Amino acid sequence: MVYGHSDLGRSEVIDPITLKILVAGGFGAGKTTMVGAVSEIKPLRTEELLTEAGRPVDDVAGVETKTTTTVAMDFGRITLRENLVLYLFGTPGQDRFWFLWDELATGALGAVVLADTRRLEDCFAAVDYFERRGIAFTVAVNCFDGAARFPEEAVRDALDLDPGTPVVLCDARQRESVKSVLISVVEHAMMASAARR
Repeated sequence: MVYGHSDLGRSEVIDPITLKILVAGGFGAGKTTMVGAVSEIKPLRTEELLTEAGRPVDDVAGVETKTTTTVAMDFGRITLRENLVLYLFGTPGQDRFWFLWDELATGALGAVVLADTRRLEDCFAAVDYFERRGIAFTVAVNCFDGAARFPEEAVRDALDLDPGTPVVLCDARQRESVKSVLISVVEHAMMASAARR
């Protein structure tokens, strides 16, 4: 809760505006890391170890060091201003968990599609999902160490994005970088909402 002072000198409770933002993208793109890097609370994580039984469906090419996967969601919270709080919901990246996306997307203002240029095709499904449902999103290219860097326009063309969809570079491990991505999502979603009115 946020407290403010009235003209009469008494404290009054100011309810903050709360917004729901999804963090989506392919398997191993850094969604769990992104939520954890920026959350002001201990993030809720539903990670499980990758197993031999999942080997036929868990494509770890390009992310060979990955040992866990999100099986439901990640959850975190960040206060951008004293009256603006974002609730972050990280989606699972594997096809077999996509049935959860509809529930997670309910009531969302917007989304981040986290992209890994080593496996860019893995974020096609997230881009398609948000475009079909009219949910505003920003593509955030997670700049992994050692991964090739591409200009924004090259990423935009490769993903066949609408001209108004923001594309930004980020480091999902760095709080300030993630905050910039979230601000981009909120601004884009608000502009898209105003344009629909």
